Amino acid sequence: MMRPEARPTAVAGRFYPGDPSHLRTMIRRMLNKIEVPADEQLAPAYVVPHAGYRFSGPVAATVYARLERFAGKVDRVVILGPSHFARLEGCAGSPAGMWETPLGDLHTVDAPGLPADPVPHQREHSIEVQLPFIQTVLGDVRITPIAVGYTPAEEVADLIDATVADDPRTVVLCSTDFSHFHPDEVARDLDRRTAAAVCELDHERIDSGDACGVFALRGLVAWAARHKYLPRQLALRTSADSYGGNPNRVVGYPAFAVDA
Repeated sequence: MMRPEARPTAVAGRFYPGDPSHLRTMIRRMLNKIEVPADEQLAPAYVVPHAGYRFSGPVAATVYARLERFAGKVDRVVILGPSHFARLEGCAGSPAGMWETPLGDLHTVDAPGLPADPVPHQREHSIEVQLPFIQTVLGDVRITPIAVGYTPAEEVADLIDATVADDPRTVVLCSTDFSHFHPDEVARDLDRRTAAAVCELDHERIDSGDACGVFALRGLVAWAARHKYLPRQLALRTSADSYGGNPNRVVGYPAFAVDA
């Protein structure tokens, strides 16, 4: 029986396997394909995609294979994701004391001063799909789930600052896909421009149609610029790269490290 303080899974069995053994095996196979440079350092933040694992999982794995290097050095992960199903002005924390996954529960830590609202989180996949990866590479860490709706970039940057509070054992994840439902060649061109805006720390060049997590992404870029962090592209693919996806209607999948 689900505990009343727990946020139950919404997309297990659809976006990723609901069976724990199958899920662990799938994640481990993706991680094992990633070569991490020997001199890789822990970044304060990363950008990860959030589609079904068979589509965006290999791109997400480029981030999580790096995080696995630093298991034991990360205590908390702040996850910023869009609200796909509920209209949201501003940002919303989760009132749940823990989030369930097929691999177990992850306990939550509130963002300071952030209102909690269960509605944006109930059906949302953008944060949930990150959790089995986090559990696999970092173990039983704490999470701060934040749904980001229409919010100015500097306000999101302020929220990240307040939540991280200069804690070197806290990592920020911005969960977003890039362009949606364009032909593959068009999507790759659009996504390259968005990636350039991220790497050049220019959040104003990221338009609303460039990423489904646009408000979180703009805020993360503004926060990185504030601290003089340097985004580094790890991967940039489309769903056409995954299992023969339709090349006429693709979604872009980015991965970045935001290096100190």
